[in-house]
Amino acid sequence: MEAPVFELGGITVWRGDRKVFDDFSLQVESCERVAILGPNGAGKSTLLSLISGDIHPVADEGYCRIFGEDQWSLYDLRERIGLVTAEQQGLFDDDELASDIVLTGLHGVHGMTNSQTYTPAERRKAWKAMKQAGVESLIWRDYGELSSGERRRFLLARALVHEPEMLILDEPTTSLDLPGGWAFMSVVRELMQKGTGVLLVTHDVREIPPEIDRVVLMQEGRVLADGKKREVLTAESLSLCYGVKLRVSWRDGLCEVRPTGER
Repeated sequence: MEAPVFELGGITVWRGDRKVFDDFSLQVESCERVAILGPNGAGKSTLLSLISGDIHPVADEGYCRIFGEDQWSLYDLRERIGLVTAEQQGLFDDDELASDIVLTGLHGVHGMTNSQTYTPAERRKAWKAMKQAGVESLIWRDYGELSSGERRRFLLARALVHEPEMLILDEPTTSLDLPGGWAFMSVVRELMQKGTGVLLVTHDVREIPPEIDRVVLMQEGRVLADGKKREVLTAESLSLCYGVKLRVSWRDGLCEVRPTGER
């Protein structure tokens, strides 16, 4: 049996003088398709920082395991987890070749250096990832010539280059226009349909695609609800989470929310 992607059990996490998690527990299995949903301040960013190893829980309080290990190297995580965030988009220079950005994912760096070389096998990996992300026709374009949506799909290709066991998408359509967001999520949906595990972190319920099976609803560092999508995304639970009276409807597997006008 494969170890879960991550297991958090009874952990406490501080960020500065603020306690974000207190006796917090959550587990995500390999190949699951999960959305972590909640408003700003819910603890979503802290959860991602724990997974990436940027922060650590209070020692001797609970456990934090990634792929069954209590200790792990960031290099190993890069091999097994593909991460896409809106912030990554600003880490590359406009005059970089777009395809080179995908290659940097093989060495876990941002930007090309004179000392970096790539084998034919590595270049084939990058080509395969770019085809998966639907950007193979843009490989000779400079990064600065691309639209925001195209840049985001190159970042997705960069995350796919190691054929990771889990894709983690942090607010993936932030700052994209509607066509760019739709194109990006269309690729993600195809990946999920082919069996890729995805952890989608978002504050917007409308961003959750039909292929997501499980939703974890968070508020102020705790889990309000965790379960099958339609069981969690109810008017009652979403209204409680966001502090606004909401009306919920479903269309083509997508959850649509509207305010009721009540207080």
